[in-house]
Amino acid sequence: MAYRRRVLDETLDNLFPHLAAIAIEGAKGVGKTAMASRRATTIIDLIDPNQRRSVADNYHLVAQVPPPVLVDEWQLEPSVWDRVRQAVDDDAAGGRFLLTGSAGVAPGVRIHSGAGRIVSFLLRPMSLFERGIAEPTVSLRELLTGQVPRIGGSTAVDLPQYVDEVLRSGFPGIRDLDPYARTTQLDGYLARIVERELPENGATVRRPAALKQWLSAYAAATATDAAYSTILDAATPGESNKPARQTVAAYREHLTRLFVLDPIEAWIPSFSPLTRLTRTPKHHLVDPALAARLMGVDLDGLLQGMGTRLTPRVGTDTWLGALFESLAAQSIRVYAQAANATVGHLRTHDTNQEIDIIVETPDRRIVAIEVKLSPTPTGHDLRHLNWLADQLGERLVDRVCITTGPHAYRRPDSVAVVPLALLGP
Repeated sequence: MAYRRRVLDETLDNLFPHLAAIAIEGAKGVGKTAMASRRATTIIDLIDPNQRRSVADNYHLVAQVPPPVLVDEWQLEPSVWDRVRQAVDDDAAGGRFLLTGSAGVAPGVRIHSGAGRIVSFLLRPMSLFERGIAEPTVSLRELLTGQVPRIGGSTAVDLPQYVDEVLRSGFPGIRDLDPYARTTQLDGYLARIVERELPENGATVRRPAALKQWLSAYAAATATDAAYSTILDAATPGESNKPARQTVAAYREHLTRLFVLDPIEAWIPSFSPLTRLTRTPKHHLVDPALAARLMGVDLDGLLQGMGTRLTPRVGTDTWLGALFESLAAQSIRVYAQAANATVGHLRTHDTNQEIDIIVETPDRRIVAIEVKLSPTPTGHDLRHLNWLADQLGERLVDRVCITTGPHAYRRPDSVAVVPLALLGP
């Protein structure tokens, strides 16, 4: 399969010549090895038992072979981490080591943090721009400059195609399979997480079926900040023998460490007049295709309104709307990372005000984004964006509404209306 250049390839190209060691992290299947191998002279694949034995027998091997050196699945031989750290202490010249892995070391194995020597670099599934379904006309990086750029462009991508993109996933090795093979792969991915990945990473899974039910309830909570107790109750309706909260908390910790859960943290500004903001994260799986498979809903079902959204409040939000928001968040997080910006969400404790995505640069320029399934937002849809503008003033450099419509434009109130397919890095 031909390599598809990723948004963060440019970021890595800019960083690696200046940094001695970078650990590319992310869920299995996101393309870490493919990205790293293009920059390596020597590849040490620790899944290969012979190469793993060589590393185990020779602690200094990774520092003796020609650089740049890629150590794939480094956590299978944790001593590699400490040896790379020592090599960087000895020689901090850039472009020496790349490490890839989808989890940390097993519990009980102690390694040095690597702080200051090994830089973490997160890779997520492919954004819509990387999938090549349309040519973007609006840049998130440009929106963050505060120049209020002109908004324009049109796309033929419609709601059924967005739903198809949810189901196809952003995993490079899965998305181009035929539908039956794709669903089989996604089901196998989830099964491996429960039956293999979690136990190998120190989690004791005594009731795999109960964990799968909890994951399905978490999928139903996509794009909400539902309490974890609510998710547990939804996973075990009418059952008195529920998993202990400590057990579920341990599952959550391990699933997050495996990058399967990818929540958006609450945005808590330290400089604004905003108070009484919730600190609860918004729930997302690493790819909305996994959420769709957990719920067992196909394209026709989603378009017909199937799927129940787990939400702590009364409303008319649909589960398809939640999946579309998750698809948008997946892309926006990639673009924000390329722009050296962070992503959060905003919600007041009284739930009167909430904004789906807040993107913030290190110098505190903010773009607020609402995601709407409808093609044309109304003034009512944008009321939270306009409320935030009143609160933050010039600190809020742009307001954006992501839609499924055909056209990008700026409204008279200056809100940028942008079809998801037309938003790029």
